Amino acid sequence: MDRLSEALGGPRFWIKRDDCTGLATGGNKARKLDYLMAEAKAAGATAIVTQGATQSNHTRQSAAAAAKLGMACHILLEDRTGSDDFSYNANGNVLLSRLAGGMMTKFPGGTDMAQEMERLAGELRAKGEVVYVIPGGGSNATGALGYAECAHELLSQADETGLEIDMIVQPTGSSGTHAGMVAGLTVMESDIPILGLGTRAPKEKQETMVYDLAVRTLKRLDYDGQLDRARVQANCDYVGDGYGIPTDGMVEAVQTLARLEGLLFDPVYSGKALDGFLKLARNEQFAGMKNVVFLHTGGSSAIFAYPGAFGAQPV
Repeated sequence: MDRLSEALGGPRFWIKRDDCTGLATGGNKARKLDYLMAEAKAAGATAIVTQGATQSNHTRQSAAAAAKLGMACHILLEDRTGSDDFSYNANGNVLLSRLAGGMMTKFPGGTDMAQEMERLAGELRAKGEVVYVIPGGGSNATGALGYAECAHELLSQADETGLEIDMIVQPTGSSGTHAGMVAGLTVMESDIPILGLGTRAPKEKQETMVYDLAVRTLKRLDYDGQLDRARVQANCDYVGDGYGIPTDGMVEAVQTLARLEGLLFDPVYSGKALDGFLKLARNEQFAGMKNVVFLHTGGSSAIFAYPGAFGAQPV
């Protein structure tokens, strides 16, 4: 990202384009679904049940993956913002999930979504369906394997091009992407620091979720060593008023990257992480480094659910 690097005065910033992974406009969930849907297929599943917030990138890609494999997709959406805006509730990821055949039901914020998924799964099984349940964000030890693989891919690409990475920065939310990256770097004995920029939970809670899942992922990888708790670092200062609620910093960050690099980020996850990334750079948190990589987790389709945040006006 040469124009961004120049605008911020260095170091050189790079981007890992996981917004280009396919499955209904792409994003990080495709890597997780590689493993989750393989398990579902091996189990003979005819339907999947999963959950997320209203503008969940995970549910969009789950619906697309289920369509590709000929499975029904039942989506439970949790209303975490209380917004009654039409675009928020019908456009963006909601629209794309419906286009892929996802069957959606909405629940109030604070609902025990795991319990509701099991209830629905039981009803479907009683009707003869073989059901595979996927947690929110695809964030369990199976899904996180996709990002252990991503860590290997990223380091391999860096080796091929002679790129010496000083730090990796990424969004961290349901914790699967962050935990998988930590696990992958640990297995490869890489000492590259990785920083997660939070999109929903306070720092201590976020780091605990990531650490616990990284430990479970390492077990799946038959890793015998111990994971240093200090390996998991999160900065959760840019969430704003809450998950899915736009911030001025997010809007400015999304506009900046669109105008400097022609790249699109989403208002819920990658945009808030990008806000933190730019502020850290301006505050010289990357001073002394030569190459910093931002892992883009995708989700740009959610922009269309937030036209008001970006001052959308007819031409």
